[in-house]
Amino acid sequence: MEVGYRLIPLVDKGQNGQLLARIKAVRRKLSQDLGFLVAAVHIRDNLDLPPTAYRISLLGVTVAQAEVYPERELAIDPGQVQGELPGTPTRDPAFGLPAVWIDGSLRELAQSLGYTVVDPATVIATHLNHVLSAHAPELLGHEEVQELLDRLAKVSPRVVQDLVPKTLPLRVVVRVLQGLLAEHVPIRDMRTIAETLAEQAPRSQDPDVLLAAVRARLGRLIIQQINGLGDELPVITLDPKLEQILQKAVQAGGDGPAPVEPGLAERLHQTLGETAGRQELAGQPAVLLVSDAIRTMLARFVRHGIPNLHVLGFGEIPEDRKLKVIATVGK
Repeated sequence: MEVGYRLIPLVDKGQNGQLLARIKAVRRKLSQDLGFLVAAVHIRDNLDLPPTAYRISLLGVTVAQAEVYPERELAIDPGQVQGELPGTPTRDPAFGLPAVWIDGSLRELAQSLGYTVVDPATVIATHLNHVLSAHAPELLGHEEVQELLDRLAKVSPRVVQDLVPKTLPLRVVVRVLQGLLAEHVPIRDMRTIAETLAEQAPRSQDPDVLLAAVRARLGRLIIQQINGLGDELPVITLDPKLEQILQKAVQAGGDGPAPVEPGLAERLHQTLGETAGRQELAGQPAVLLVSDAIRTMLARFVRHGIPNLHVLGFGEIPEDRKLKVIATVGK
């Protein structure tokens, strides 16, 4: 992370700067949530940046940049505020919500109007957390996976011996774990993951096939992450005719991308986005339940455009889980 010169006091402990402590807490919490140790964040000043700007880079590439006002506080509109505030209009850098940079003396007024008020160090730390979560697969490399396997070997040595490199090369294990992280599935349960890979590897070494098998074994965890301990899972399904079209496209694509007609893809994306948005507004998770054959394709199809839509396959649903179909999407 690089910061402009006016943000240096946020980093300087001698000036009561809180940013380092906030970033340390973000890294610790994120490591616990994801299931692997996230690399340390290095901070330095950059005089080429605007004075109040900061930049987040990953593997030498800038992935985010924003500005904060160190003498002010950010009042974020969560969608239900009851008035306006004097200040500098902006957007929350992490989630893009409408916000206003206000004088600290207006904090209580802002809170009484329904705003969420945060200090500049929290703004930056929250943005960093969002960026690292979104790029979690890129944070996990061969060294990190080897560390996970070494740790597992201390408690379950036979599982690791049967897996790498006896059954699977390390690069395939890395691909599977990155695939889980890309769909926001934590990799804390390395024993179950490793056992599943060792069982399935003699049948296939295709990362997508192995990923599907691991997801099926982690089904309870995945659904609990989405819906907590709720008895009933609300789901969106596809019209059977549309499922057949997509299955044929997947079969025709082989190892490459499925050749879906552009007009159909656009309509499907729009309808799924609208349906997921309604679920979000209702305070419920947006879950698309499809056949296992097209789950991977659809998960990739919506990953960036509709990130709040979870795509599950029927094989990932535990037998005792109740489902409630809240919408069916057709052509």
